[in-house]
Amino acid sequence: MVADRRGGDWGNVSVRYGFVIDQRKCIGCHACTVACKEENRVPLGAFRTWVKYVERGHYPDTRRYFAVLRCNHCDDAPCVTICPTVALYRRPDGIVDFDGDRCIGCKSCMQGCPYDALYIDPDTNTAAKCHYCAHRVEVGLEPACVVVCPERAIIAGDLDDPSAPIARLVATEQVQVRKAEQGTRPKVFYVGADAAALTPSMQASTESYAFASRPPDEVDLVRMVASVQNGGDLSRPVYDAPHQPQPWGWKVAAYLWTKSIAAGTLMMAAFGVFVGAPPSSLLVGVVPPLVALVFLALTTALLILDLKRPDRFHYILFKGNRRSWLVRGAWILIAYGLVSAAWLVAALTENASLMRVLALPAVVLAAGAAGYSAFLFGQAEGRDFWQSPLLLPHLLVVALVAGAASLLIVGIPGGGDPPSLKLMVWALAVCLVLEAGLRFAEFSGSHANVDATRAARLLTRGAMRREFWWGAVVAGLVLPLVLIPTPALPLAPVLALAGLWIYEDLWIKAGQSIPLS
Repeated sequence: MVADRRGGDWGNVSVRYGFVIDQRKCIGCHACTVACKEENRVPLGAFRTWVKYVERGHYPDTRRYFAVLRCNHCDDAPCVTICPTVALYRRPDGIVDFDGDRCIGCKSCMQGCPYDALYIDPDTNTAAKCHYCAHRVEVGLEPACVVVCPERAIIAGDLDDPSAPIARLVATEQVQVRKAEQGTRPKVFYVGADAAALTPSMQASTESYAFASRPPDEVDLVRMVASVQNGGDLSRPVYDAPHQPQPWGWKVAAYLWTKSIAAGTLMMAAFGVFVGAPPSSLLVGVVPPLVALVFLALTTALLILDLKRPDRFHYILFKGNRRSWLVRGAWILIAYGLVSAAWLVAALTENASLMRVLALPAVVLAAGAAGYSAFLFGQAEGRDFWQSPLLLPHLLVVALVAGAASLLIVGIPGGGDPPSLKLMVWALAVCLVLEAGLRFAEFSGSHANVDATRAARLLTRGAMRREFWWGAVVAGLVLPLVLIPTPALPLAPVLALAGLWIYEDLWIKAGQSIPLS
């Protein structure tokens, strides 16, 4: 019996627990699902382990396959890395366990997991998942799903013990794992499983099941994916458990938008100092730090409001996981806020010397505030579309577009000084061209895999194409560039900011539209 589950005094722990699912024996009876729900008090509508039915072929030559799906207790678990409060952690015995008392409900673990294994518990508003029945393992018992399986199709044990049945099966049978290309080193091995049953990209999008109805929000996503998917000879899911689609919504898209404005305004002010703009000018005076602080406050509010447990927001700072970019980003925003406040003081006192001192830190921290989200989305390994190497330069350029546009919106009607306005107009035009080039490179080139390709096609050819082309491209990029040399110039920055919002919203939705299981 092991007393300390978080990794204190474990003694000589030298085990590495895992599962083998023998799909040759599985009869799809759902006993494992029911036992798991009863043992762990899993609420209605949520599942820690579930059985998916997939059919292949055409009538009358068809065959049904089963797939038992669950947390893979990865040796390199992305949910552990991205979790900002160490609510998820890997125990010395290889079990990826969960501490609900530390969870803030940020849903980042749901984005980090490539296997759709996590859900938000509606009773506690915290994340939850299979924990290998750790409370049973610690007293020498097997997980509930193993005990209840009538065909002994689920085998649990120590993968590093050559004498254990699970280790012998892995060594002697042809086994496969889900999404091996993700590099997570999963520890749920399948024997005799059909590859199509384990791979969502090999399954056609179906709006209904043979034995169950799909929730309306899932049906909407299925229709979106079907618009970029050629059904052909793909397998057909005929039964599956419901899942929580698109954990991140408009608040995350709005957070990216407000953060770009907050970062870009002070970045423009710092560049103004570099070119010798006086402290009283619109470009480097009171307006940039004031706009930065207002939108930084909005960004913080959106981040907190998106949490399922906003009362625990302070855990990010005081119980933080230093590997998570949610935590690193929070500290970057705090430092950026302090520099913005100092800049505001310098502007109010017209202290040019202090502005010159603050200019370089302002650029560095503004770039950090704008760009850290690229690394955060990079840790969301379940969403392949978000893994683009162009995301970081995109966020930096977007911040400059947002900064220039915001200052123009304030400066043109406010009678800003002509040199500052002229410089910001040029900056907006150049950055819009750069942003257009980055989007062209992103959507005209090839993508890493099928899922990323389909997400991109959702924007350019699928259900989101009208909003993308007419809103994000024409209204957000082309029209502002056309209007800049005309008397309608004041409309250009407004359209640029509106186009950025549309793009961020579509980008967040598209990345989460591709099914993970």
